[in-house]
Amino acid sequence: MIYRILSHVPHIIFKPAYDLYERYLFEKVKSGNIPKHVAIIMDGNRRWARKLEKPPWYGHFFGSKKLEEIMEWCRELGIRTLTVYAFSTENFRRSPEEVSALMNLFEQKFKELLEDERVHRYGIRVNVIGRKEMLPENVRKAAEEVERATRKYSNYILNIALAYGGRSEITDAVREIVRDVLAGKLKPGEIDEELIKRYLYNPGMPDPDIVIRTGGEERISNFLLYQIAYSELFFVDVYFPEFRKIDFLRIIREFQKRQRRFGR
Repeated sequence: MIYRILSHVPHIIFKPAYDLYERYLFEKVKSGNIPKHVAIIMDGNRRWARKLEKPPWYGHFFGSKKLEEIMEWCRELGIRTLTVYAFSTENFRRSPEEVSALMNLFEQKFKELLEDERVHRYGIRVNVIGRKEMLPENVRKAAEEVERATRKYSNYILNIALAYGGRSEITDAVREIVRDVLAGKLKPGEIDEELIKRYLYNPGMPDPDIVIRTGGEERISNFLLYQIAYSELFFVDVYFPEFRKIDFLRIIREFQKRQRRFGR
C-alpha cells in the first residue's frame, strides 16, 4: 500500500534526499580502497528500448550516453582503467538492420571521442580490443584513428571490447605463440601465464578488480575469460541506460568490504 502511494509521488520530491545520500556514499567510497580497473558488460539496452516501445538503436544510443557518465564517475573516483563490452563476435548474428545501426553508432562515437576535449584534457587513452578485421572498414579506420591520437596518454585508460570474444582472444594468443615457437623466437619451456598475457589483445592491461553486468542476467558471456580469474563479480537488475551513479557507488562500496584472497 505504501509503495503504491509513493510510486505516484513525483521523483523530484525525493531528489534532495537522493543527492544527499549520493554525496555521503561518494565520500565513503573515496576514502576507501579504490579499484584500479573496472570492467562492465553493458547489457539491457535493447530491452530498455523495447520497454519504451522504441527500436533497438534507441537503447544503444542512450547506452552510449550512459557510458560517458560512467567515464566521468571513474575519473572522479580515480579509477584508472575502464573496460566495456560493446559488441561481441556473436552479436554479428543479430539482424542486419541492428548491426548496421550499431556500426554507424560506433563510427560516430569514435569520431566524437577524437574531438572530445575531455579526452585530451584528462589524458584518456582509448584502446579497441577484439578482432578488428571483422569490422566494416569505416568503423575500423575511425577506431584506429582515435587509438593513434590518444596513444601517448596514460592518466586514464578506456578499453572498448568490439568484435570481441574471450575464447577468440585466447585462441588468437595461442596461434601467435605457436607461430613464434615454430619460428624459433620462443621455447616451449618459456610459456607461462605471464607470457600468455603478453599475447592477448591488450598486453599491458591489468586484470579487472571488478566486473559489473547490468540488465539482470548473471553470466559472463565470453568476456575477458583469461583476465577475470580473481575479479569480484556484481550483477544488477537495472538496464544499462538506467544504471545510476548511486548503483555504481554501492558496488564499489561493497567491493571495499570484501576480502580478496587470490586463492591464498
